[in-house]
Order: sequence, then structure tokens, then C-alpha cells
Amino acid sequence: MHVTRSLAYALLGLIFFLTGCADNNHLVMNSGETGQNITPKVWPTPPDEPRYRYVGELIGESNFLPDNWANRSTASKFLDWVVGLTGFNSEPIVLQRPQSGTVDSEGRIYVTDIGRGAVYVFDKPAGKLEVWEMARGSTRFASPIGIALGAKEEILVADAELHSVFRLNKKGEPVGEFGHDILKRPTGLARDVARGRIYVADTHAHDIKVFDDDGKLLKVIGQRGEGDGEFNFPTHLAFAADKLYVTDTLNSRIQVFDPDGKVIAKFGKLGMYVGNLVRPKGVAVDSGGNIYVVESLYDNLLVFDAQGHTLLGLGGSGKGLGEFYLPSGVWTDNHDQIYIADMYNGRITVLQYLGAPQQ
Repeated sequence: MHVTRSLAYALLGLIFFLTGCADNNHLVMNSGETGQNITPKVWPTPPDEPRYRYVGELIGESNFLPDNWANRSTASKFLDWVVGLTGFNSEPIVLQRPQSGTVDSEGRIYVTDIGRGAVYVFDKPAGKLEVWEMARGSTRFASPIGIALGAKEEILVADAELHSVFRLNKKGEPVGEFGHDILKRPTGLARDVARGRIYVADTHAHDIKVFDDDGKLLKVIGQRGEGDGEFNFPTHLAFAADKLYVTDTLNSRIQVFDPDGKVIAKFGKLGMYVGNLVRPKGVAVDSGGNIYVVESLYDNLLVFDAQGHTLLGLGGSGKGLGEFYLPSGVWTDNHDQIYIADMYNGRITVLQYLGAPQQ
């Protein structure tokens, strides 16, 4: 017993020493590629001019490595792994069933996950992964789906089963909620920064509820139906360039509204061809006005122009690079990177928009 205890103390001392000498970690995109001179995966494929490039994927702790990891010896890497300096452990933290996400101005990537019942934070500035599980007091998230950046650096999370939109501060601490007595099953979430309005897709109510930044209900957009401005199980939302984009899932279309809830455009229809929508989920818009829609049934990401014309379809069923298995949400960042929640593959696929083709 004495020898065992002495050995334990010695190992503990070594761990403290090595931890103190550890380098800062940084975020890396797991690419799944090995070897040199790998040809990047792009869409469309040559000879057409590429418009999108595969960047990599986010899966969990393994996305964070010490700054000089690539230059370390095998023995050094093994020792780091033993003492936990890489962030790995016997049961590494990984995404389970990611739903949707957002990115803040400092590059932190927030992802909702209904499998874990939590928000995963890929904190690029701090070089670490955090998992936020608490919605309020002693209540854990049950089914977090929508997420958006709120006022006062808050993070807003819509939990479908808890029937509320929860406010978290930048440390992941619950600081409030709204909509509990109003929302039936909140899913998609988007915010109009200029007007301080928060749009919530209330899926089982078949409408979009609009709140101010204080959580006061301002108006309700739509009702159940198939006409313009009506919905059949709306799910995901996006707000960009003064337009609200709504995935009207069981009407198999995207509807576009002005900030006050007036329909200004719609596109999508049932079918078996690229560009048709059967079970659309996530929707997002990049700086060029391109619209991204997740077609979950066919495991595709569809790209439309600002008028709703089909430009490209990419993905397909599978586990390979750029393939999906029941994808859910999609979102973009300030650098025109596109993030796709590949739900049943337990990962976030990241693409880079390369710009419009040269004329």
C-alpha cells in the first residue's frame, strides 16, 4: 500500500509539472485525410470552377491540440495523452446528435445537441471545448434545438421539451428565460439585431412568434395552412439582410418575410430532383445572398441564389467526407464558412464558400 501510494504521488507530481509546462491549445478541423498532396474536396467537381471547399469537421475534444502538436515526437504525444494535455481521456467528449448552431464575433462556435441535452462550445480563443447543460437553476436542457446570439452578449437557446427560450451568459450560466406560457414546441431561433426582435419557430403551433429582447411577445406570424404566410410544422429560421427565412417543413418550401411578417418570396416543391424539397430543415444565408437549405430526407445540402433558383446540390448519404446522415441545421459565419449539423454522424461538417465563378 505504501509503495502504491508513493507511486501515485510521484505520478501526480509529474502531471502537475507537465501541465504547468503545457502549450496553449488551438482549434483544428479534423479532416479525415492522411498523407501528403491530398487533392481538396470541392464542389462542383472539375472541370467546373469550384465554389465550395471541404474544410473539415468538428466532433469534440479531439478538435483541440497543443500549438506545437504537429512537431512533437511520438513519445511526447503519448505522454501528453497520458496526462490529459491534449484534452483526450478514456471517454472523450464528443457530439452526439447535433441540431443547429451559431458563431460569435470572436469565433466561438455554439452547437445544440439533443443527444447530450446540452450546448457544446468550441471556444477557439480559449482553445478548449465546453459543455453547457443547465437551462435554469437545477433544470438541465431536455431538447435544445434553436440557438442564436442575443443582446448583452447573451446566448439564446430554444428547448422544445421545456417550452422556453433560455438566456445564458458568456460563461454558460442561466440568466433568464421567456415564452414558457406561450410556446408549445419552440425549435428554430433567429434575431434581428437592428430592431431587437427575436423570432421563434413554434412548430406545434404552426406559427412564428416574435418577441422583443426583454422577452415580451410582440406578434404572431401565420397559422396552420398551405397558403402564403401559413405553415405546416415550421422548424428552422435565419435572419439576414432584413429578411426572415422560414423552413416550412411539411409544406416542403422556404418562405421569406420582411421584418414585420409580410411574405415577400417563397420557393421549393416536392419532387425527386436536385433542388426539390421533401423534408427541409436548416436554412442559412451567406454574405453573397446564397441560401443554404438542408434536405434531410435525401441527406443533401442545397444551394439556391437570392431568388430561390437552384445552384448546386452537394452531399449524399454516408459517412465519408462531405456526406451526411439525417443532417439538421446549417449556419454561416463572418468568413462565409458554412456549418452543417450532420446529426446521425455526430459531427459538424465545415465548408468554405469560394465566391461566385469568374466570368
